[in-house]
Amino acid sequence: MPRYALLLEYDGGPFSGWQRQRALSSVQGAVEAALGRLEPGPHTIAAAGRTDAGVHATGQVAHVDLARSWSPFRLSEALNAQLRPNPVAVLAVAEVGEDFHARFSAIERRYLFRILERRAPPVVECGRVWQVKSALDLDAMRAGAAHLIGTHDFTTFRSTLCQAASPVKTLDEIVIDEIAVPGGREIRFRLRARSFLHNQVRSIVGSLERVGTGAWAPKDVARALAACDRAACGPVCPPQGLYLAAVGYPADPFA
Repeated sequence: MPRYALLLEYDGGPFSGWQRQRALSSVQGAVEAALGRLEPGPHTIAAAGRTDAGVHATGQVAHVDLARSWSPFRLSEALNAQLRPNPVAVLAVAEVGEDFHARFSAIERRYLFRILERRAPPVVECGRVWQVKSALDLDAMRAGAAHLIGTHDFTTFRSTLCQAASPVKTLDEIVIDEIAVPGGREIRFRLRARSFLHNQVRSIVGSLERVGTGAWAPKDVARALAACDRAACGPVCPPQGLYLAAVGYPADPFA
């Protein structure tokens, strides 16, 4: 059975998350239903990251085994036709070897979190950013973020429901930058690691937002990390500003 990698983009707002759930709308369920209209199923697809309800993706990767051979172009066109009107798009398809696994072959994941700093509410970007009305100090947030780079026990910054066997992760990069937007600015957090814990990105950004407002000092991030206690975390920010932006592999299947 040929195996195909799918590069996916989706608006997470209408979904209960990536993972298929009984009686709830999920991204996985939408893609599997579209595949079932192309080939008799059932189909089960695996993804690089199981995004939560309300979380978006611009670079999710999944793989599926099919009974017949498809050209990548025809499969992407057919899937996009079957996915309508769901806010899910197949950006690219690649035929891959049977040893390729969207989750276990990945060596890097990149997340983007978008904060809209302005008084006026978002309209065009409603549901796609987290609005913060207070001015944020980017230099202070960068100083706080520096304490998180490297290999640490991230118990403070993971959900109590996290199923990972260990809280130890290596965070390779946090970049914080800004762009001007009408009436304010957008602050973007870019995080890179091999893998992340459940709610780790939202917990980190929520804590750094506290630093940005002045409620926390940058060194308070180090104290929270060292505490290894979920109660020491800042507020977990809402999901709508979070995007799974890219997944890296030893060889890019879509190159």
